[in-house]
Amino acid sequence: MKRALITGITGMVGSHLADCLLDRTDWFVYGMARWRSPTDNISHLLDRVNKKNRVELVYGDLNDGFSLQSVITKTKPDYIFHLAAQSYPQTSFDAPIDTLNTNILGTARLLEAVRHAGISPVIHICASSEVFGRVPADKVPIGEECSFHPASPYAISKAGTDLIGRYYAEAYGMTVITTRMFTHTGPRRGDVFHESTFAKQIAMIEAGLIPPVVKVGNLESLRTYADVRDAARAYHMLVTVNPIKGEYYNIGGTYTCKVEDTLNTLLSRSTRRDIEIKPDPERFRPIDADLQIPDTSKFTAHTGWKPEIPFETTMADLLNYWRERVRTHGTFLTR
Repeated sequence: MKRALITGITGMVGSHLADCLLDRTDWFVYGMARWRSPTDNISHLLDRVNKKNRVELVYGDLNDGFSLQSVITKTKPDYIFHLAAQSYPQTSFDAPIDTLNTNILGTARLLEAVRHAGISPVIHICASSEVFGRVPADKVPIGEECSFHPASPYAISKAGTDLIGRYYAEAYGMTVITTRMFTHTGPRRGDVFHESTFAKQIAMIEAGLIPPVVKVGNLESLRTYADVRDAARAYHMLVTVNPIKGEYYNIGGTYTCKVEDTLNTLLSRSTRRDIEIKPDPERFRPIDADLQIPDTSKFTAHTGWKPEIPFETTMADLLNYWRERVRTHGTFLTR
């Protein structure tokens, strides 16, 4: 039986990738998490985890190299999906050192652990479209060879992650493949991201927990959206369809709109018609990556992948996810 290791299994993407692999393969899935990581996103898998029914949690931390060595020694994976990160761009302005350490040095620690373990897995390194940052209009749609101009400590950390992954492929012959995934969302999305905080605030308004005001940041940025479940399927194909060491791909959806249009789509699905929109200075980034439109032709030509879930379905599922969480958990932070 093949073995897969997902770092960051308790995150949105990691949990959906676990679902995807359990559904589409016969692999055994190991999920790396910190001992204090919340398990809300994998609550539906915990019975299987307890029974070690093709899924098991292993404890490790990107900032502890010895723990990573232990994880790799125990799991001996055939495939590694490196998704764990400090993944919030806004947070990175407040915690730049932690972001850089976790994402850049953490990736190096993981790859060093693999290099010294005497195994040869296919390794997916998850960078981000944020590495491209402030792209001039004449470079849109953004191809793989577009220059990096990161616009946050998070984006800088992901540029480092991207380059480290390619370095290990070139220097040591490791089968490392890097992705720059553009905006991907859906159920289990963290509430610090714009579309998810919109959905959460709407759900709390509908439940009568907060006044009918949605606080917003920059509504003018363009985003191209993919569904997280399509992203998980893309990652599975990435490591199984003729993986080429050192390659790097843009992956993303096909639906592009302003953040304001995303908000309006969610508002149109609300049971309330009295919701106001209020700019919140704390929600604006010092610098914004505002033209996030990908050219994904390289990845689609190589794997045959294409997004299948429509934007409207993604937004409906995201809003219903927050409605259910509010119904069962009550009040959340309004961040």
